Amino acid sequence: MANTPHGGVLKDLHARDAYLHNQLKDEALSLPDIVLTERQLCDLELIMNGGFSPLEGFMDQKDYESVVETLRLADGVLFPIPVTLDVSQYDIERLSIVPGKRIALRDPRDDEALAVLSVDDIYKPDKVKEAANVLGADDPAHPSVAYLRSRVKDYYLGGKIQAIQLPTYFDYVALRYTPTELRAHFKKLAWRKVVAFQTRNPMHRAHRELTVRAARLRQANVLIHPVVGMTKPGDVDHYTRVRVYEAIMAKYPNGMGHLALLPLAMRMAGPREAVWHAIIRKNYGATHFIVGRDHAGPGKNSQGQDFYGPYDAQELVIKYHDELNIEMVPFQMMTYIPSTDEYMPIDEVPVGTETLNISGTELRKRLRAGAPIPDWFSYEEVVKTLRESYPPRLKQGFVILLTGYYNSGKDTIARALQTVFNQHGGRSVSLLLGDSIRSELAPELGLSREARNQQLQRLSFVAAELARAGAAVIMAPIAPHEDGRASAKNLISHAAGAGGNVFLIHVATPLEHCEKTDRHGVYASAHKGDIQGFVGVDERYEVPRKADLAVDTTQQTIPEVVHSIVLLLETQGLI
Repeated sequence: MANTPHGGVLKDLHARDAYLHNQLKDEALSLPDIVLTERQLCDLELIMNGGFSPLEGFMDQKDYESVVETLRLADGVLFPIPVTLDVSQYDIERLSIVPGKRIALRDPRDDEALAVLSVDDIYKPDKVKEAANVLGADDPAHPSVAYLRSRVKDYYLGGKIQAIQLPTYFDYVALRYTPTELRAHFKKLAWRKVVAFQTRNPMHRAHRELTVRAARLRQANVLIHPVVGMTKPGDVDHYTRVRVYEAIMAKYPNGMGHLALLPLAMRMAGPREAVWHAIIRKNYGATHFIVGRDHAGPGKNSQGQDFYGPYDAQELVIKYHDELNIEMVPFQMMTYIPSTDEYMPIDEVPVGTETLNISGTELRKRLRAGAPIPDWFSYEEVVKTLRESYPPRLKQGFVILLTGYYNSGKDTIARALQTVFNQHGGRSVSLLLGDSIRSELAPELGLSREARNQQLQRLSFVAAELARAGAAVIMAPIAPHEDGRASAKNLISHAAGAGGNVFLIHVATPLEHCEKTDRHGVYASAHKGDIQGFVGVDERYEVPRKADLAVDTTQQTIPEVVHSIVLLLETQGLI
């Protein structure tokens, strides 16, 4: 028998509003609309299908502030993570948003209306407090803090939603279960106890042994329930991971395990996220939930320390055990015993027994180098899948982002690099010069800070697509702003898969030299006021704080600069 939903009732809004489908779809045609972001789309899907029960919409100010302060909704129900719909001042004015307004929420992929929001309130959140309380610190080294600062808009809309339809998917459709569907599956198979396993990484033999052991000790079945929404930037893409999960499911005892995908946008919020994950799995019908060491941890903070303690997540789940009504299964670190060809929990291994293990860092190193990965660590089918998606470094794409003043020499360096990379061979080479592609990618944009950052984002999107396909990409925009460059690097790292190798090169040629050698008189025109917003005249260039390399054409020849960049790539194993 599946577990009772959080709050007592599964809020399946799609089923609840099915009789209104045609009416709501017609109404959406005449309503102002918001095209959702990727995170908002994930959140909306889990609100509509009941995964976020007892939520029936995006949090209003009372619920939001209560969750941030107390991990509870305003009515006292445990819920540790804010689920909010952010909008800008421009959105509010453009759509004339006021309490009582009805707004269509649209899928960014196909523009389909998914739901209608009835606005209850509009409020301005305290983002610093949200970061500190929910994520543990207002530290931009945390990916969700960086997201909160750079991508979340200034206002939140609270209100209930009515469901029109769930998002349409074309990948792994048979593995995408709603809570209602998964509960029905458990009932059909007479699964009374289900141990859910959360993961955002590929699985190997140790994970299989861990989950099988957990299930056998509890006479239960296993639900492998990986996240396929937003995870940590730089994670293995979900297409590769699902192929890995499908391969590893064949290694479970017949009838023990089941694979289903979770469209969650993770916050990497450690202890709070562990409680959230438990609530979600409870809504999907699981009776047990494995909580790992440093569960949903984002890595190191700005001081080089872990954001959360290794067992903070387990302790918080234990604290709310009675309210959660789902049994926590502590993750046991499994290690390989070569003498008996088996995995054992590390704390059960007799003293003096030889053990073997491969860390995640070592695995990535072996994948990059094409080095062997032993079958005691993973399965042949899993390794084959990973090698297909993550080729050795010499086969991976990369992006060189050259930034500097106009006439600093960056365009000359870029063209020289293109020639050198073509000489090396092995990859296609793409050159994206800022001025020459402006007319193609951003003809309507001006020279304001916002326009420059938007142009850089478009350029970075193109670069990421090329690098993902294994190309060497050379970008040479002026890119004068630190936040724009950071967003560009983040986009490429996140979107380019194995090609997300991006290097920031500061062409630090002094402004005086750039002006003195400007044969086309562009600086002179800017000084006369013929060009507005020109960097170095009436727009400040922000010197990069963390460039991978700084070069200066007044101190180095172009061949010397190019050689220093080539050496940088050689140290990274990319050429």
